Amino acid sequence: MTTRLIVGALTLLTAATGGWGILALTFSGPHSDAVRYSLAITFGVVSLSALIALFFHRWRRRIFSIYLVLFVALLTWYFSIEPSNARDWQTDVAVLPYATVEGDLVTVHNIRNFDYRSETDYTPAYYDKRFDLNKLEGVDLIAVYWMGPAIAHVFLSFDFAGGDHLAISIETRKEKGEGYSTLKGFFRQYELYYVVADERDVIRLRTNYRHDPPEDVHVYRVAGNSEGGRRLFLEYINRINALKTDPEWYNSLTTNCTTNIWKISRVNPAHLPFSWKILASGYVPEYLYEHGRLVTGGLPFSELQRRAHINDKAHTADTAVDFSRRIRE
Repeated sequence: MTTRLIVGALTLLTAATGGWGILALTFSGPHSDAVRYSLAITFGVVSLSALIALFFHRWRRRIFSIYLVLFVALLTWYFSIEPSNARDWQTDVAVLPYATVEGDLVTVHNIRNFDYRSETDYTPAYYDKRFDLNKLEGVDLIAVYWMGPAIAHVFLSFDFAGGDHLAISIETRKEKGEGYSTLKGFFRQYELYYVVADERDVIRLRTNYRHDPPEDVHVYRVAGNSEGGRRLFLEYINRINALKTDPEWYNSLTTNCTTNIWKISRVNPAHLPFSWKILASGYVPEYLYEHGRLVTGGLPFSELQRRAHINDKAHTADTAVDFSRRIRE
């Protein structure tokens, strides 16, 4: 019975690691398609041989040992793949933001504020702006839906006195000609990128210019004190500055928009515990509502969600200088 359990466990382990190795070689292997696919097929054959050998006592030890050696070599190669800031980037992620901190004053450099004519036709523009942490009045959570209630892109926007808003969206940094794939995102294909932008850019892009598919944007005010918001903002700034010198890989599961927000939020002592609703990102607003972390005005979540929807207001505001105020009216 013990032998059967061990063989069963090794079978599951070999199938899982073999599948992972095939995908890793397919997506992250050499640039040559022929070489990459040949390596993936070869590793697949070795994995299948190891699986079969597990059921034959005579071959089990020898073939499985060969498989383990190859898998360790594969892991060594995979984790040696380094992220980089020096690639031929798409225009919308070509410029890295960074900030300088002088006491309570934070000067954010390269705030993106593109002038869009369509999702893919725009005039790049950036500006620098100084923010006084003593004037931080609140934090908003923006949830963007395009494929049902379970999946959303989630990011934060920081509200400063005088109508200043700074949005920070955690995304993939794609090269020219490169599209996004959730599956590829598991295999060191995209660097991590923090879009630091004017709301007229990062929100209006989604409400006014993305139509295939269309995106629905909701803006919620996060409940909390100014000290917590200050710590959260500074932790974002620390992460942004770190990426300027030490790039990191994006991962569709562990280092995506919502898991990174959750990690950053741990700078505050009363941060929420991890939940499956963080992985099913569309439920993040509901998760915050359930734990009293949204300003609700006593409304049930369904009504709060309806009022948080800002697409119509964004279409009306469009290029207005007070875009941020109008979408919150």
